[in-house]
Amino acid sequence: MDKNTYVVIMAGGIGSRFWPFSRTNYPKQFHDVLGIGESMLQMTAKRFADVCPPENVFVVTNKDYEALVKEQLPQLTDNQVLLEPIGRNTAPCIAYASYKIAQLNPNANLVVTPADHVVLKQDVFTEVIKNAVAAASQDDILITLGITPSRPDTGYGYIQYIDEENAKIKKVKTFTEKPNLELAQMFLDSGDFVWNSGIFIWSVKSILNAFQQHLSEITEIFDEGTGVMNTPQEQNFITKAYSHCRNVSIDYGIMEKVDNVYVLLADIGWSDLGTWNSLYTINEKDENGNVVDGEVMLYDTKDCIIKTPKERLVVLQGLEDYIVAEYDNVLMICKKTEEQKVKEFMADAKSRKGVDYI
Repeated sequence: MDKNTYVVIMAGGIGSRFWPFSRTNYPKQFHDVLGIGESMLQMTAKRFADVCPPENVFVVTNKDYEALVKEQLPQLTDNQVLLEPIGRNTAPCIAYASYKIAQLNPNANLVVTPADHVVLKQDVFTEVIKNAVAAASQDDILITLGITPSRPDTGYGYIQYIDEENAKIKKVKTFTEKPNLELAQMFLDSGDFVWNSGIFIWSVKSILNAFQQHLSEITEIFDEGTGVMNTPQEQNFITKAYSHCRNVSIDYGIMEKVDNVYVLLADIGWSDLGTWNSLYTINEKDENGNVVDGEVMLYDTKDCIIKTPKERLVVLQGLEDYIVAEYDNVLMICKKTEEQKVKEFMADAKSRKGVDYI
């Protein structure tokens, strides 16, 4: 096992598109979303068991979720749990982890992954990651995993690549964030676009160099803390540093700007589980096309996804193509075709009913 390989799990998001199941005080990455006895975070950490030593796994999360992370991943030391004082998107998150790990091992290669993705083909995934790490360790390149699209989904970012013959890792031509349906269909038809998985592989030297070139203001902020990383003074520095960081994603801040970004096409059974429809898509359906997690009785109901507390009996009649989701003090019933309104529902619940409902 390569001791220069490190995994950074980003676990600080709220997952608002998965409301009401995902809540501010208990986001979806800490839930057993698939009903298999493991949270999304636990599944993600387990996914890298054959990629790097356990001491090389780091989790970046919001300070409010420190107890949840340590409860679900008790094998992590305090130094492996990076606490963000406020959410500032993925660029500051990745910068924090990169500076910290660079101080521990300047020859480190990083795999950066969200905590809330599903990978169904574990053996293939492990092999893909190892191949990507090998490539990133040899050249000054930034790699993202690309997923062949199965539908014109408007919720994903798309990558257009240059199809060089026999090249497993292909140079990226363009990034497009969440296109409209017509454009997504054009991408699908063209055959040279893939979904951006949001899983990245690079050497710590390459990503810090990219920050220096394209997000130099973040470099200036974190350079001041080089001497305190992995010391008791780290958290105080991070609190101060984040107050100066702007909200910016790694895609917008770096990946869309650099000329050394590559994509590795990966058939790994991937889903980002960002929405109720994505959960519906990957789950087994009953004879009427329903996905059910809970104590449920169905009549004349088809093509629905139902996730309710197991201690409550739910009876549904006459529904077609709906989301029925209950968690804690909120029950939501919404057409699957209108699930883009979930974030709106959450915002309205906050403004009308208060923070107890979000």
